[in-house]
Amino acid sequence: MNPFYQRARFVTAVAEMDRMPPDQGREVAFAGRSNAGKSSAINTICHRRQLARTSKTPGRTQQVVFFALDETRRLVDLPGYGYAKVSEAVKLQWQRLMASYLERRQSLAGLVVVMDIRHPLTAFDRQMLEWGRRAELELLLLLTKSDKLNRSAARAERERVAKAVAATGGRIRVELFSAQTRSGTEPVHRVLDRWLGVGD
Repeated sequence: MNPFYQRARFVTAVAEMDRMPPDQGREVAFAGRSNAGKSSAINTICHRRQLARTSKTPGRTQQVVFFALDETRRLVDLPGYGYAKVSEAVKLQWQRLMASYLERRQSLAGLVVVMDIRHPLTAFDRQMLEWGRRAELELLLLLTKSDKLNRSAARAERERVAKAVAATGGRIRVELFSAQTRSGTEPVHRVLDRWLGVGD
């Protein structure tokens, strides 16, 4: 367990670009469908049980949430998409906010797209990957809940998804992950270390 990520602390939650922390240093954003286990993944990566709020009600994260790791590095939890029971107007507002954030945020060093291994590459997921590619971001695709499949089935699904996204271009890495067993945490830390310049 990399102790650096245990330093994560809540900074602010905002719904508008101009209310975000100063656009300096480096940050990595996490995006995913409302029931894909994004908050659980963030908590596992940071070895903190209640850092990102988890809920049985999908779509709980309705703002852009910033967590500081130190004075210059941050993790960012983007609004969950897909299942949230909100109006179409609110959904469009979230989409505009996420698109603006991904395209305009200069300190954004990479994007982690969280997908349930049993339901990957939905239309929403593909839209998020397209936004990331358009912003010329490095992308990590995290297949969560991998403990729900046996090992060989999980590996086969990872290969299938990796081939599917490789065909679309861009710099995309695919990893298996389970918040339940904590498997996949170290590979994620290695990617985050590189994106955030940890140890530089």
